[in-house]
Amino acid sequence: MYFLFGIYALALTFIAVYCSSQVILWLDYRKGKKGKGGFVNGKKSKAKLSADLPFVTIQLPIFNELYVVERLIDNMVKMNYPKDKFQIHILDDSTDETVEVTRKKVNEYQALGFDIQQVTRTNRQGYKAGALKEATHLAKGDLIAIFDADFMPRPDFLLETIPYFEDKKIGVVQTRWEHINKEYSLLTKLQAMQLDVHFSVEQQGRFAGNSLLQFNGTAGVWRKQTIDDAGGWEADTLTEDLDLSYRAQVNGWQIIYLESVGSPAELPVEMNGLKSQQFRWMKGGAENARKNLVRIWSSNIPLKKKINGTTHLLNSTVFLAVLTAGITSVPLVFLLDGVNFPMAQYFLGLFVISTLAILLIYYEANVRAFFQEGSYSHRLGIFILYFPIFLALSMGLSFHNTVAVLEGWSGKKSAFIRTPKFNIQTFGDSFEGTKYVAQKITWTTIFEALLTLYFLFGFIAGIVVGNPAFLVFHGLLVIGFGTITFYTILHLNKGN
Repeated sequence: MYFLFGIYALALTFIAVYCSSQVILWLDYRKGKKGKGGFVNGKKSKAKLSADLPFVTIQLPIFNELYVVERLIDNMVKMNYPKDKFQIHILDDSTDETVEVTRKKVNEYQALGFDIQQVTRTNRQGYKAGALKEATHLAKGDLIAIFDADFMPRPDFLLETIPYFEDKKIGVVQTRWEHINKEYSLLTKLQAMQLDVHFSVEQQGRFAGNSLLQFNGTAGVWRKQTIDDAGGWEADTLTEDLDLSYRAQVNGWQIIYLESVGSPAELPVEMNGLKSQQFRWMKGGAENARKNLVRIWSSNIPLKKKINGTTHLLNSTVFLAVLTAGITSVPLVFLLDGVNFPMAQYFLGLFVISTLAILLIYYEANVRAFFQEGSYSHRLGIFILYFPIFLALSMGLSFHNTVAVLEGWSGKKSAFIRTPKFNIQTFGDSFEGTKYVAQKITWTTIFEALLTLYFLFGFIAGIVVGNPAFLVFHGLLVIGFGTITFYTILHLNKGN
């Protein structure tokens, strides 16, 4: 019993440390909101349309984006920036009709006088990182803006971001993601809830606390010199954006985060696409921890940055802790029944405190944040309704994400699987009959179904033996794994 409880307690302790690091970010975030954290938002006015504006290269890495590539290109040419001061490179690794659709769009805008080019490769070596690396030497601009295929930046994006590069120490400017299809479904609402935490409390908290930040792969601008100085794009992790961000900051470059500048984008609308995105992010995070922790601790950056950077890179490992705590808690229903074990109560209290800490942070981002729409009472009501569901589904993703984390730490390599987008913006849109949708059940989905039954057994056992200590935990796990399994199967074969 003691060995099993020790594993459970160790997992809960890791979760508590993770939650503590999140609370520290929240404190820095609140401190910055009071004007003590050095927020830059609002301190720079928009650049004026003058001959002094720097030349900018806009890079659009795409792969088989049949449904959104036209929207992407149409949006980019609307930039409120002198036409002779920017170029657009579509880095097209596509292997389907997207190539021809893109070619036609490029020809259309070339005829209108835009400096736009379709850049293709004979192979996908290095995936997105490889495409960016090979295209860097083609960029005429000293500044490079990067957007994924589903993004729709506003016309003033460059005017909002470019002025910060007047400071020669600034290597990157990152903006906040917005969600054009947030209200589409329960799945998109819950994703928005999580991403809004990252793009408020986490990113702005790190910026306000002078910690290491990350470029999020899109909706940001790089100084070309920074990319070169940091060693360029590398494809040995699935999150090349996080990797280059850390290498650049270790070399002394700074990243500016603009919470006040939003960049609209499309959220994944089907579970299999969301899971592939989560897998890439979680595995990439673990790969970056494996690759960059030694680099961080051997560098000359301040100790606080080293500690904060370490907790950041270890964030994805929290899913391993959640899964471990869940699996070990089921036999503890029986082992702790009627046993006078004070330590058990202590660690159960740790679980409650950790949950309250997450509740606080998500309340901040989804109710109090300035960019949230609607009245306070409406936002609060929506939050109260959806937060328990979000918590359950996050737990339900723990097995899938744990597989990703273990692969990342072990060094196992896998392909970069991009998240398909279908131009879903309003409730009436549908992805049925489209390409790019998963067609078969994977072994991880089967295991998620088995875990649903396992935690259901634990929940019922707690009622039968009269041990209510884990009822809430097991109830959330049943809902989470059951919902993940249901939607994964439901969204199969929706395409053609």
